[in-house]
Amino acid sequence: MPVYLLSNDLIFPPPHLASEEGLLAVGGDLSQERLLLAYRMGIFPWYSDNEPILWWSPDPRLVLYPREIHFSKTLKKVIKKGVFQITMDKAFERVIQACAHVHENDDGGTWIVDDMVKAYRRLHLSGFAHSVEAWHDGELVGGLYGVSLGRSFFGESMFSRMSNASSVALVMLVRHLIKKSFDMIDCQVTTTHLKSFGAKEIPRERFLAQLKESLSVPTITGKWSFTHEYET
Repeated sequence: MPVYLLSNDLIFPPPHLASEEGLLAVGGDLSQERLLLAYRMGIFPWYSDNEPILWWSPDPRLVLYPREIHFSKTLKKVIKKGVFQITMDKAFERVIQACAHVHENDDGGTWIVDDMVKAYRRLHLSGFAHSVEAWHDGELVGGLYGVSLGRSFFGESMFSRMSNASSVALVMLVRHLIKKSFDMIDCQVTTTHLKSFGAKEIPRERFLAQLKESLSVPTITGKWSFTHEYET
């Protein structure tokens, strides 16, 4: 399959034209309008320093259905003990910067490049991107961030400086999404860690059909917050 070179026009090729690895297009920009269009089409950016913007739509797609999440008894005990205080949208920029640091490679590069940080900060300020923070003794020790559209949450990255911190943040996010009647969390690419929570690979065609249905309802924008029940 050819890889498409994007112009300044706000358009993407159909996701089914992606390469076997999932690469669909190159170029374009990280404007809010283009990013939101990409997510609505089941496409996301993923590239490194000194590379053009690369746009992906892998097949299969890793998805976590909130009501199907499962996790260990150990993690349940950690949550019950209230080891971490969990907040949402309290420290978005600190979370994305921490995720960028975690994903640095040996030469200091990361796929969460400066332009990506700026782009997702804009999405956060517009009420589309959200963070979940795990705190311990007043210190930020873990968290995650992603984008919300319709009844879908598109997970981007997570980090942990203390055992179980990001895992508790994920569980608390899922509980919040269940309360808000969300359909799914798009995990994008397969990892053993996310599969351990019940995430499963589904064909891209099925993912896109479910995404279309999920986007038929209004997006909950603005800052999100947990009620007390999610903090323990």
